Amino acid sequence: MRALRILLIVVVVLGGLFVAVDRIAVHFAENEAADRVEFTGATAASTEVSIHGFPFLTQIAGRDLDQVDVVLKGIQAGAAGDTIRISELRAELDRVVIGEGYSSARAGLVKGTAVVSYADVSAAAEDGITVQYADNGKVKVTGSVNVPGLGDVSRSVVSSVTLVDGRTVRVRADEVPAEGIPGLEQLVRTRTDFERSLGGLPDGVVLKKIEAGPEGLEVSVEATDMALVG
Repeated sequence: MRALRILLIVVVVLGGLFVAVDRIAVHFAENEAADRVEFTGATAASTEVSIHGFPFLTQIAGRDLDQVDVVLKGIQAGAAGDTIRISELRAELDRVVIGEGYSSARAGLVKGTAVVSYADVSAAAEDGITVQYADNGKVKVTGSVNVPGLGDVSRSVVSSVTLVDGRTVRVRADEVPAEGIPGLEQLVRTRTDFERSLGGLPDGVVLKKIEAGPEGLEVSVEATDMALVG
């Protein structure tokens, strides 16, 4: 009995050491991956990586990870112009296969959400236009136009946000209160209605849906067989 008790103690101790080593290894790997993960076509200010599954050591030995979560913040558009900056991209990567020499990796399936803050939406709109969350999945767009004979007229409109051609965000007023002033609606729409491409997303990402929420525009994204590094 004493020998069995000693054996059990040894097993428990070794098991605890294995778990500790495994967790240390995954923490190190997450930090290394955050420095090395790159999506073709996307440049981020910071990257966070979380590797799921236990034990990690057997996964990395087989160069096959079940799930990896990645958070990219401050994604910059590849080119200036009519683009919207992405504040944050949260992605779940399934079936991540690591290449020979651990210098490359590919994800079989990527699903996530790109978040665009209203500050960034406003920055992408016409000068002097502000965009805020209204309610019920709508946004409020505020700006002023110069009306001949009246001067500057300020208007706030409730607008719908939709996707066009799979990569372009369209903001369009549901209606514009013209108050009988000839040409006012068209003048307001030239300021408050706009389309901008969603710049900086990784190559191969498909936009599935867009919704306006309290914190910003939320865009569901998806991709298959995506290169991560290398």
